[in-house]
Amino acid sequence: MRLEKKSPCKVNLILNILGKRADGFHELETVMQPVNLGDEMTFARAGTGLQLTCSHPELPVDANNLVHRAATAFLAAAKITDGVKIHLQKNLPLAGGIGGGSANAAVTFSALNELFGAPLPLAQLHKLAAALGSDVPFFLYAQPALATGRGEQVQLLEKFPALHGKAFFLAHPGFGISTLWSYQNLARFPAALNGQAGRAQNLIALLQAGDLKAAAGDFYNSLEAPAFAKFPVLELYQEFLRENGAVIALMSGSGSTTFAIAENLAAAEALAEKFKSQFGDNGWLAAVAIQ
Repeated sequence: MRLEKKSPCKVNLILNILGKRADGFHELETVMQPVNLGDEMTFARAGTGLQLTCSHPELPVDANNLVHRAATAFLAAAKITDGVKIHLQKNLPLAGGIGGGSANAAVTFSALNELFGAPLPLAQLHKLAAALGSDVPFFLYAQPALATGRGEQVQLLEKFPALHGKAFFLAHPGFGISTLWSYQNLARFPAALNGQAGRAQNLIALLQAGDLKAAAGDFYNSLEAPAFAKFPVLELYQEFLRENGAVIALMSGSGSTTFAIAENLAAAEALAEKFKSQFGDNGWLAAVAIQ
């Protein structure tokens, strides 16, 4: 039996850091929106042990890869000793703040559970995912969500009326930003480190009310503070996108991907062309309708 799965990405419509916790993690509130772009993964029962291959030469295929760690955790929890073969076709940029690696891990949990006849309930998959990474549980579900705690507490949300018919334009500049670096350098920006709780709920209410322009001022990302200080081009991206018709422009996650929300797919594609004319297309660019 062989399974083929798409591994999508996400953007953070808001990422509000509420301070550093005693356990070393950061308390946060974030609203994550699935994006219909992603990597491709295949899973098969074959041979012995765990065999992971990847199309990207820079990605390891051992325990340093989240896919390998997810598969190992699943097989141990399900007490499965059969061989598994996994291939990851990497289409998304690395270290982009759009959850590519986290999604790969979540898809691994779900796919292996399907491959072996669902030995683990969703609640246990969620627990395994949370132990692996803060963003991983979100990708077990195919809908928007409010995530709290360190990001592992996921409250599913209905699709936002304000995003109906809209489209994303995403731009990765060709360099990544380490999540660890972003959080370590957040201490230099006390206002961003100690955000006011409740901003995510405010944004949710505005998006549910259906008026994107009314909600525009509530999109926010605490991690832009350290990112812009080191990589000012990311701020230039946003200024250019807003000047050229984007309703919203924001950095996703810890960066370095910038996303814009356009009125429709044609507008997002036009924005992409303008962006390429201004900044070139050396990075990764994509336009996609919001599902």
